[in-house]
Amino acid sequence: MSCITISPVDRSRDWRSLWRLSQQIYAGDPCWIEPLRTERKQLWSKRNPWFQHARGQLFVAHRDGEPVGSISAQIDQLQASENGQSVGYFGQFESIQDGEVAKQLLDHASSWLKKQGCQRMRGPYDLSINQSCGLLVEGRDTPPMILMGHAPAYYQSLFEDSGLRGEKDLLAFLVAPDFSAPSAMTRLVHRRRGSLEFRPLEMGNYDQEVELLRELFNDAWAENWGFVPLTREEFAHTGREIRRILNPRHACIAEVDGEPAGFIIALPNINEWIADLNGRLMPTGWARLLWRLKRGRSTTARVPLLGVKRRFQGGGMGAAISFGMIDRIRHALYENGVRQVEMSWILEDNKGMNSLIHAMGGKLSKRYRMYGRAID
Repeated sequence: MSCITISPVDRSRDWRSLWRLSQQIYAGDPCWIEPLRTERKQLWSKRNPWFQHARGQLFVAHRDGEPVGSISAQIDQLQASENGQSVGYFGQFESIQDGEVAKQLLDHASSWLKKQGCQRMRGPYDLSINQSCGLLVEGRDTPPMILMGHAPAYYQSLFEDSGLRGEKDLLAFLVAPDFSAPSAMTRLVHRRRGSLEFRPLEMGNYDQEVELLRELFNDAWAENWGFVPLTREEFAHTGREIRRILNPRHACIAEVDGEPAGFIIALPNINEWIADLNGRLMPTGWARLLWRLKRGRSTTARVPLLGVKRRFQGGGMGAAISFGMIDRIRHALYENGVRQVEMSWILEDNKGMNSLIHAMGGKLSKRYRMYGRAID
């Protein structure tokens, strides 16, 4: 068998190998949408504020001069240890259907993380849990939504044959925005009328609003599995990236007696707009994308961010805040032409949110799995 070589990605030709590898793996897959190549490279730019508290390396594997796989390894100083173990991440995994290639890639990432002092490896992550993460194990018959992943069916066996075991499932649900509101939910919100109010995002005060959303997010998600807080710089960077596509009527902040208590953001599914660009903005892709951004209409959208402050979670108030925010933005989404909204991702054991989505007629559309293994 020919030798497999694994080397860091640090030159233009390495990136060209990654593009060629992706096109080979997903050739013939009608549901794959190639991410914009400029965004994939920018993810690894040292200007990415994530690298202020983290470090990592992207690798590409070759055999006989041809790219056969890729993987990244990264460690985040803000990741709390679990059961006394330091946890490192892997991601950016792509591989031809070859168990030896996959094993060597995963072993290479594990070895890199061991040198950083990690005792456990978890993934896949683009970089962290606050970005695209999880391996798609159900729902390959439809394209992914904005900032969600796609993968061939054989990746699951490659992972498990290499010693990875599932740790947590992340769920995606599709909801039609014109659903019939559950009467129990509408009564719940109505009973709290006066103390519970909802307001749109104030775009004229955008930077301050983004910082408020970060504070709400870090509080709401603090006790969730795998939580890593977002820094001020990271969230501000995200805010700048989404501002062009964010419709203020598709975002909402909930207040209880004037205190910010929760928020929700829905984004247009820009995968609809880039599907025919094949990952390239040059020479003409940028003009088509700018026109679509200006037009600002898509038939699908995704809710990537929804949170309720911990002190309001549970009981009737938590449910009223969550449903009230969804109810507030769904009408604007429908009026703007959106016919399907993906709510993702939701932890498999988040019974409250899963039950609420089912009550609104939501259907499970995709399942992503987080994997892990001990580092020897």
